[in-house]
Amino acid sequence: MSMFDATPRTITSALEGRDAEERVRVMRALLLRPVLRHDTDGELFRLARRHADALRAWLERETGWRLTVDAQTARLWVSIVPHGPTATSIAQRHPARVRRGDAFTRRRYVLLCLALAVLERSDPQISLGRLAEQIVLLATSPGLSSVEFTLSGREERRDLVAAIRLLLSWGVLDRVAGDEESYVSADGDALYDIDRRVLATLLATTHAPSTVAARLPAHPGIDDIEAALHEQPPAYTDDEANRQLRQSVTRRLLCDPVVYYDELPADERDYLIRQRVELTRRLSEATGLVPELRAEGIAMVDPEDQLTDLRMPEQGTDGHATLLLAEHLAATGPTEVSALRARMRALAREHAAYWRKTSRDPGAEDELVAEALDRLAGLGLVRVDGTGATAVVHPLPALNRFTVAAPTIVQRRAR
Repeated sequence: MSMFDATPRTITSALEGRDAEERVRVMRALLLRPVLRHDTDGELFRLARRHADALRAWLERETGWRLTVDAQTARLWVSIVPHGPTATSIAQRHPARVRRGDAFTRRRYVLLCLALAVLERSDPQISLGRLAEQIVLLATSPGLSSVEFTLSGREERRDLVAAIRLLLSWGVLDRVAGDEESYVSADGDALYDIDRRVLATLLATTHAPSTVAARLPAHPGIDDIEAALHEQPPAYTDDEANRQLRQSVTRRLLCDPVVYYDELPADERDYLIRQRVELTRRLSEATGLVPELRAEGIAMVDPEDQLTDLRMPEQGTDGHATLLLAEHLAATGPTEVSALRARMRALAREHAAYWRKTSRDPGAEDELVAEALDRLAGLGLVRVDGTGATAVVHPLPALNRFTVAAPTIVQRRAR
């Protein structure tokens, strides 16, 4: 059939299908990287501008997140405060990563915030050494007395470089000359251009910091400040209350690999159980994620394996070790870290022909177990209570998919 034989309804349907597919592409791109730029993201940025109204309306209705699109950038303002026994902050549950296994620590986040404060008032270009000097100076400001940075040690410089590389990946900085590794070695420097348009989009909170000071206690902690910045406005009607519940659980489904019913407050749990089919259908249509509904909770699975910072299973020694440890935990139940380290030593000997040689070095099991637990906890498969060797690792329901059962042999009937 030629294009001249197609009916208007067929053409309209095809165009609507194309538009829906393009919106899914943009939504996935924004969930993976919430800043799209015209000079680096090309077609995706153009599609974001084309479908800005529809995307903005969906995000506002379903998540409460804002989408701003101008001639240079498209920015998804993701703001969420997680809750429940397995999460106290976004940084703990989903830390930023500049490379595999290199999760951001509290010190790296503090350095990132100090770097942003310096960049906001700096010239259009800045060197890494100059940025470091300004961060050290800023860390001595009143109110930051508990923060100590000299950046004289290699480890502190490496933490600063991790923050810089995150800013490079976001497009806040553009490297002009030099490299970060030479700065870590204390024998070189790097020079950057600052993109102030992207820099201005980074702060994502429900309330502006200047508006919450009056509601804070005399000596606020970080939890007090975080709660005030993201506090939801009161709901005066049933429709408003339902809207807030819908947005809260939708944000959790988009941000967490697994949402367990027992982690949610009672009102959100009841709402999600009642609306889970319709809610996950809308999410699937908008993002291409596939809902997996279980008695314990819901997981939105990405069949293309793109919208995650952690993968499992994964190749290599660390990936294989994590998979074997998951199988062990699924079979044994709650286990102390010390016992997992002993198990990892045995696994290193058993798989010596396939794992890297250093996996059998004294103490190597500590690093392998730490990497495995970081991945498993980030994917919502385990919960770790405590610290050190006596910490207890609790398997969560989704880990059961890694249970290895004995094969069932079915005999054929004789004819």
